[in-house]
Amino acid sequence: MNSPVEFFRHPDIIKELVDSLFHRLLVVDHEGRVRNADDFSAKSLDDKEKKRPGNLIGEVLGCLNAIEIPRKCVSTENCRGCDLRNLGIDAIRNNKVRKYRTSLQINNNGIVRDVDFITSAVPFTFNNQRFCILVVEDIPRSPVVTLSASQKGFSDLIGQHPKMKMLFRTIRQVAQTEISVLLQGETGTGKELVALAIHKESRRAQRYFVPINCGALPEGLLETELFGHVKGAFTGAIHDQKGRFEMADGGTLFLDEIGELSLPMQVKLLRVLQDGKFQRVGSTKTFRTDVRIISATNKDLTKELAAGRFRKDLFYRLCTMPITLPPLRERRSDIPTLANHFLAHYGKNFFCKEATLSSETITILKTYNWPGNVRELQNAMQFVLARCLGQMIAPSHLPKTIRFAVNKPFTVQHRRPALRAEDVREALEKTDGNKVRAAELLGVSRSTLYRFFTKQEEDQS
Repeated sequence: MNSPVEFFRHPDIIKELVDSLFHRLLVVDHEGRVRNADDFSAKSLDDKEKKRPGNLIGEVLGCLNAIEIPRKCVSTENCRGCDLRNLGIDAIRNNKVRKYRTSLQINNNGIVRDVDFITSAVPFTFNNQRFCILVVEDIPRSPVVTLSASQKGFSDLIGQHPKMKMLFRTIRQVAQTEISVLLQGETGTGKELVALAIHKESRRAQRYFVPINCGALPEGLLETELFGHVKGAFTGAIHDQKGRFEMADGGTLFLDEIGELSLPMQVKLLRVLQDGKFQRVGSTKTFRTDVRIISATNKDLTKELAAGRFRKDLFYRLCTMPITLPPLRERRSDIPTLANHFLAHYGKNFFCKEATLSSETITILKTYNWPGNVRELQNAMQFVLARCLGQMIAPSHLPKTIRFAVNKPFTVQHRRPALRAEDVREALEKTDGNKVRAAELLGVSRSTLYRFFTKQEEDQS
């Protein structure tokens, strides 16, 4: 070893150096799979099955959304938007070093806690394949602070509109109780964020927050996802698996799109809500669970009750405390704050640039009705960052659906009174029988005038 370079090329030295670090080092491929990990990361897992190369980032780090159910990482909407996973994939795709602060909800010795990370992603090529090294450093989480007038929001919710401040107060109040909460509101209003905020403010905050989308799974699969199954219960059941009720024991179970449940599944859900007991699919053993239920829907469940598509007894179990989330169009003053938040987030972490909204663009954003609510605004900000080459976002950079909708005049359409024969006769006299000019004089379209003549002929025949 004649030089430091030769010294550090020695494989034993490199291994000792890597294993001595207090950071997690993960080698990740373009699909977000961990191909290798240092001993510090591997030792954080008790299950040897999850230490194997090829597991996903969430499984290796102990992310709540992945660790309890094998191969479920990236299967939920939250996972697909995971900053940690996307950071590595983006570094490989663009061949650039990335650095970002993010957080995960992880299982630490049976206790769920929020962990903040500073992550660096360094791309490299090995055997003609692209990889990146993720250097993941745990950082202390700041103490929880209460909402003040100078803050932009509460928990991960952003907004200072009076309706949002009222929502924040309601979250604090219901979080101190154990009652079931039904979140209602249009798609994209942030119902899962509200559910998570209630969980974090409650006494169950140190246990699991387990979400499941009841409308995304067929009935047979939904049953095993909720209650679990035993080995051999059906084709493909090669091992016992916990259900979401079992995973959420002591914590909170979030039932999204609850209005999509079939009537048979409603009966099965009602049983466990009544006494906290359930059985895994294919088993006769009874389990008991202690969970707080928060459900959400964008449907009007009172109409579903009237139509016989939703059970009254289940509705009253779920809807002890109804909370309605305001659509974005009812809190337009929050739109610039939300838009700037998304611009800063995506600009820094995925587009590597800073951009500012022009005053004209802000006016359009505040005028648009946002049928997709906050989720649509989030997507729109990613769109403008991809389209804008400079630092000032002009109206021309917005999606056409937004620009064209805003450019249409927002006038109240009044129904015109029916044409009178004497008015039509007078208009034709003034225009020497020219029907096009007569229609203009009457203030109607040509087709309206022609329909008038057709009706006159039918009445006379």
